[in-house]
Amino acid sequence: MVREVVLLGATGSIGTQTLDVVSRHRDRFRVKALSAGGSRVDLLAEQVREFSPEFVALPTAAAADALRAALGTDRPSIRVGPEASTELAGLDCDVVLNAITGAAGLRPTLETLARGTTLALANKESLVIGGRLVTSAAAPGQLVAVDSEHSAFAQALRAGRAEEVRRLILTASGGPFRGRTVDQLRDVTVDQALAHPNWSMGRVITINSSTLVNKGLELLEAHLLYDVALEDITVVVHPQSVVHSMVEYVDGSTIAQCSPPDMRLPIGLALAWPERLPDVAAPCSWAERTSWTFEPLDDETFPAVSLARTAGAAAGTAPAVYNAANEAAVDAFCEHRIGFLDITATVRRVLEEHLAAGADVPSEAGAAWVADAQLSIEAVLAADSWGRRRAEALTRKDP
Repeated sequence: MVREVVLLGATGSIGTQTLDVVSRHRDRFRVKALSAGGSRVDLLAEQVREFSPEFVALPTAAAADALRAALGTDRPSIRVGPEASTELAGLDCDVVLNAITGAAGLRPTLETLARGTTLALANKESLVIGGRLVTSAAAPGQLVAVDSEHSAFAQALRAGRAEEVRRLILTASGGPFRGRTVDQLRDVTVDQALAHPNWSMGRVITINSSTLVNKGLELLEAHLLYDVALEDITVVVHPQSVVHSMVEYVDGSTIAQCSPPDMRLPIGLALAWPERLPDVAAPCSWAERTSWTFEPLDDETFPAVSLARTAGAAAGTAPAVYNAANEAAVDAFCEHRIGFLDITATVRRVLEEHLAAGADVPSEAGAAWVADAQLSIEAVLAADSWGRRRAEALTRKDP
């Protein structure tokens, strides 16, 4: 049976790789709709010509006009506006792959789950900031991870029952600065932070990989996806990025999922879940001498994961502030307003301020922490907005 796919975030790294997988398996998938942010209209036009979606979503009328001009036709139907991607998420289809970047992916995630459609989730932020709002909305088996690490967990968890799991072992490449000291990180440049040794990704996720904020987000995602306590998730550094993560069972067995770094493999598995597609990516080669190494995470030099544990333990709106403050700080770093170490320092300060603000004390909207029991989408988005504004204020050259 051919599965109809709605792809949100079509022109980004995950989106383009998703369409590459679809193009190789046209007997299994048909693209029903595409959404994009509007910055790469020419690429979107190429995608529309190749895959002939029925619907496209863009955030602005100007982007929609540019797409029509590039296509020379009024087809396909174009939805326009800030909620256009959410509209597509509610279409009748077999799977929605959400590859939108950042908090903007939350409403499409919730719409997909409410519609009852399988959600292939590459937008980890919507799960991290939405927390129990997202997990409680998902039916069993409805939420499928696209991240390579969480896809690895899903595969390794097939080896035993939930009560047999002792812990999850989340692997991290260590990024471009693995092994450096705090002093050696003070003067790193944007270009150096964008030079990931193993993966080709978008700007924000690449910077997050260099600070290990991305691993903090993945820690929170694993905690929510697989209902494993934060203290039962261990982060280890694995520079080769071949072992994508592992599950340790109570009898001492550890099951690992291994493959060369290629996002098409977890994308293909998410689209076809629980089946596997043939020849999606190259397997490991066993004809050459090779070695895989593992080392403990240096929390002192890279405190982002321990900050994520703090946010995750507090839950509620704390993870939304962690993510929002980081995204604003990454922008400030890329604009040369702050140094590399200031990214996580800013996240720490904003998170601490949020957790210290009592809900019973009058404050700016979103500034005060809201617990899981009172969580709502409005509270999450208010905290996200406040976290960004506060981080932006802290990173201005002239406060």
